[in-house]
Amino acid sequence: MESENLIIRKSVFDDCEIFTKWEQQDYVKEFLTINKERTYEEVVREFITREQDPTKEQYTIILKDKGPIGRVYLSNISREFDFIDITRIYIGEKEHLGKGYGKECIELLLDYCFNTLKMERVTLDHYTGNLAGNLYLKLGFKYEGIMRHAAKKDGKYYDLHLMSMLREEYFDLKKKS
Repeated sequence: MESENLIIRKSVFDDCEIFTKWEQQDYVKEFLTINKERTYEEVVREFITREQDPTKEQYTIILKDKGPIGRVYLSNISREFDFIDITRIYIGEKEHLGKGYGKECIELLLDYCFNTLKMERVTLDHYTGNLAGNLYLKLGFKYEGIMRHAAKKDGKYYDLHLMSMLREEYFDLKKKS
């Protein structure tokens, strides 16, 4: 996947080192289900397990001419029901936050999900207080509800706000823009 500023490529094993660095940063962990004591071994174990599962895909966000700046994890990919979940997405390099790369990344992902994979439904969720919810609304996602105690981090449960976009909604938005 490629846009003006970004390339989103399949993650490779060597990316685990930079994922670990990012996932130890408070600004990354704040709104993700990542425990305080994130280790390289945990990142590697997760990476290998996900790579063996056809319902999961992992990607690295590359800023052209700069290198890796973030990560995407897709899950619950159902070819039978044409459904996919954007489970984790973040910009890991602090200097690149607030520059529109998250929006650009999600736009690429939506194109991939609806045009390449021919999905009917794309979902994502966010923690209460995560301002990313505003971005998701601007991009056309709709709130479905709150999943109570759907996430657990450092022994504490958190509510998640579930959002979705349907194929028809995506193409209606594309016509308008």
